[in-house]
Amino acid sequence: MGQVMFIVWRESVEALLVVGILYAWLKNGDISARRGLPYLWSGVAAGVLLALALGAALLGFSELLAGDAQTYFQIAIVLIASVLIVQMVFWMRKHGRTLKKDMESSMQSSVESGNWWGVFVLVALAIAREGSETAVFLYGIGLGQQEASTASLVLAGIIGFGLAFLTFYILQLGGKIFSWRRFFQVTEVILLLLAAGLLVTGVEKLFDVLLESSDALSSADWTMTLTAPVWDTSWLLDDSSTIGSLLSTLTGYRARPALLSVIVYVVYWVVICSALYRKPKPQPKRQEAV
Repeated sequence: MGQVMFIVWRESVEALLVVGILYAWLKNGDISARRGLPYLWSGVAAGVLLALALGAALLGFSELLAGDAQTYFQIAIVLIASVLIVQMVFWMRKHGRTLKKDMESSMQSSVESGNWWGVFVLVALAIAREGSETAVFLYGIGLGQQEASTASLVLAGIIGFGLAFLTFYILQLGGKIFSWRRFFQVTEVILLLLAAGLLVTGVEKLFDVLLESSDALSSADWTMTLTAPVWDTSWLLDDSSTIGSLLSTLTGYRARPALLSVIVYVVYWVVICSALYRKPKPQPKRQEAV
């Protein structure tokens, strides 16, 4: 429930940031700029509808499948959700600083040309992107929380959405302690941990399915080695407990992790840290024409 709340909260704040930037620019502009407000709200509505359509399509397509096909589809969604979370983090790190400037530049072009459909498309795609990512994330997380009731997941989503509005309001007030920069820094770490948990869960489920479908594979010595627990910390924190289950989904924690899970987790963080701290290649100097 906690991870559902966090995902809805984080994604909603990003969507509100986009809408807030565009709304402030249009609202504080001249008469011609304020003409774009109806297109802004229409784009918000269209983006929400697109996101809901994707969520319905995911559920509908999953219901059409049966047996192993449905299992593999669900595992694929879990792995895709993990990749999308990582992609989102790196996209925000790259474009976060220039996001406001780029959107305001696009608004200026719309004012000068008098074509407000660009505003509609920009907002619709931004909202649909955040909403569709949320749908995939929640679908992937929900597969690991089959014991949770639908009502509790819906309640978690509503609370997350309400917290997003509160967070956006506080961040708009400004502050040195709780700023936009600090917000994204903290939530990026949590998102990367969540992606690690989803990746480990997806790989574990995929390996279990492969073992069940092949007697030769399940009896092989190397598979027994991969599935053997490396350590046991259940005496300290059992991953079947309330706190342990939450930590398991958020970070990939296992009280008795198999060697395969440890390998996946370590490789994941090696790749992530290498990408985060990779120095950009120096740009070659252009030779001036003589």
